[in-house]
Amino acid sequence: MRRLVTSPTVTAVPGAANALTARLVVEAGFDAVYVTGAGIANTFLGTPDIGLVTLTELAAHVGAIREAVDVPLIVDADTGFGNAVGVRRTVRELERAGADAIQLEDQHAPKRCGHFVGKEVVAVEEMVQKVRAAVDARDDERLVIIARTDARATEGFAAALERAAAYREAGADVTFVEAPQSVDELRAIPNELGWPQVVNLVEGGRTPLLPLDELDGFTIALFANAALQGAIKGTLTVLEGLRRTGSLAAVSGDLAGWSQRQRLVGKPFFDTLEQRYATGAPTD
Repeated sequence: MRRLVTSPTVTAVPGAANALTARLVVEAGFDAVYVTGAGIANTFLGTPDIGLVTLTELAAHVGAIREAVDVPLIVDADTGFGNAVGVRRTVRELERAGADAIQLEDQHAPKRCGHFVGKEVVAVEEMVQKVRAAVDARDDERLVIIARTDARATEGFAAALERAAAYREAGADVTFVEAPQSVDELRAIPNELGWPQVVNLVEGGRTPLLPLDELDGFTIALFANAALQGAIKGTLTVLEGLRRTGSLAAVSGDLAGWSQRQRLVGKPFFDTLEQRYATGAPTD
């Protein structure tokens, strides 16, 4: 993770809400996975991204994803599940679960998706305390702390940059000005803030969807819910076709094949384990 956030080029990081999607991200050739809070809320609870996922639920998802893939995991920890003392526990829980980077944001709890209306942010001093707690709590100094500000929507762009600078001074390794609203604002972020930056590219959101080669100066480009949105569309295509035709054969072209599915979930590996244990062969 440290190598990625210090790279001179931007790294695209798709989001995953579960272990299977994380494996698909790796299968597609990406170098890291973003454990998306919005995606977990949408898929696990069937709710919008309004702060309903608990720390325990998030940690369980991180642990399952870590078991499935060995690339770096950036974990969306929302507002940190409490005050600075709560953030300390959050960081320790998520680090043990397998996080390589933890993202915290400065919204009031319960938070809202960064591209929703009606967001509110806490005082700068409160978020600074949370960043300090996060830095202090990590067991491994290689764990990356990402501090996000949602102040662009409530206090303006200049104030958002000032908040990012304050969070950097408090110890954040990376900062993240959420939802800039123009190309000029996008380009100003890395120019004004001379340390690693995150940009979040959301279909239907407030930020212009520039391609990677026009995101000079950013370190991480998040595509937090691209896989989820693709899955929703693909699932509906198959189900509507099945309902219309009554035939699985009619929608087979939109289905992953049996062998591909079994390979992605590691069935050959588990078959080998069963054979090994049945024959009493050495397990190493």
